Amino acid sequence: MAYTVKKVNVWAGEIADRPGGLASTLAALQAAGSNIEFLVARRAPDKPGTGVVFLTPISGVKQKGAAQRAGLATSESLQSVRVEGPDRAGLGAKMADALATEGINLRGISAAALGRRAVSYFAFDSATDADAAVRILKKTLK
Repeated sequence: MAYTVKKVNVWAGEIADRPGGLASTLAALQAAGSNIEFLVARRAPDKPGTGVVFLTPISGVKQKGAAQRAGLATSESLQSVRVEGPDRAGLGAKMADALATEGINLRGISAAALGRRAVSYFAFDSATDADAAVRILKKTLK
């Protein structure tokens, strides 16, 4: 089974660090028809009372408008690549090694395996690194 490797826009923004802070943001996106596949939220320890959320996908005018009204945006300084395919032992190490060998530094990674499938979201500091990562990972996962 083949892997899909593609750049994705991850939306990010501040949320209130209180009960319902994340829920209100997600409710606004759901009302606009969003079906979120990836979400990471956490407190911002350097800004008491706030948190940060990262999520994707957001597409279409209605969803993008809802995301912007909720204080979310995409960023040039956060470029992401999504990899999905069969899970196998050593997959993460293989991908990380391939990127390291080509001199690509990771900003971060979030990954999970469910059953026989795995999905990984790699974050990079530039579009150039993300574009290179797509090429490297496609070649590595042939």
